[in-house]
Amino acid sequence: MTRMENESDRPTEQVIAMGKVKYQLENGIAVVTIDNPPMNALSNETTADLLATFDELSGMLDQVKVVILTGAGGKAFVAGADIKEFPQLNPEKARIKLEKSYERNRKIERFPKPVICAINGYCLGGGLELAMCCDMRVATEKSKFGQPEINLGLIPGAGGTQRLSRLVNSCIAKELIYTGRMIGAEEAKQIGLINRVVPEGKLMEEVKAMAGVIASKAPLALRAAKEAIDRGKSMSLEDGLALERDAWSYLCGTEDQKEGAMAFIEKRKPIFIGK
Repeated sequence: MTRMENESDRPTEQVIAMGKVKYQLENGIAVVTIDNPPMNALSNETTADLLATFDELSGMLDQVKVVILTGAGGKAFVAGADIKEFPQLNPEKARIKLEKSYERNRKIERFPKPVICAINGYCLGGGLELAMCCDMRVATEKSKFGQPEINLGLIPGAGGTQRLSRLVNSCIAKELIYTGRMIGAEEAKQIGLINRVVPEGKLMEEVKAMAGVIASKAPLALRAAKEAIDRGKSMSLEDGLALERDAWSYLCGTEDQKEGAMAFIEKRKPIFIGK
């Protein structure tokens, strides 16, 4: 992993290289780009660089409001794992590899700020598993999605069997995993796998506009909403409602909640400060 800058006070609009990943922070929006030509495969090195990048962003939460995760090159977000690494795998090495994949995906899924995945092309295998760890997914019309691991004598191993069946219903998840077939962006939207389909060439414009809207909201409320939704998925309804109640009650004691209420009463835009 290489770094373009070491100083913590470097200009936020500068592109910071982290090996096969780079990021740029501007106006509170961090754009993280996987850059491993030609198809942004999730090699061991790419996984390590993603972990390092999100570790660094975790230390900049006072500056980061929203993260956009995307892939370079226009052909793929991530077309899957690096298959060239597979022949050397045995059960022990496979388990070690998966632990790193789990660590990477958990890091992104549990990142305290909203993460939007901007998908530009193929989003397959480990790439789809990575995308499903983000809070939202926006894709171009040409994008393709799938879990083709069955064609290699495998199953999805970095969360695909679990997250896909939670995002779409289990019957659809089984069909996609059992057959390994790819689906287009419109079908992915219809089944609830992605949020939006945008025209080719408009992806980053649309995603940055979405990120800008989210970045303007109250930071503490955003964090509480993300935690309530994500943690609540594994709880009973009663426990999830208790979690929501506690978060709502806590937010009623924040400065941002008072500012939001007064701004509504005074018919002006609120100015949130994250307190």
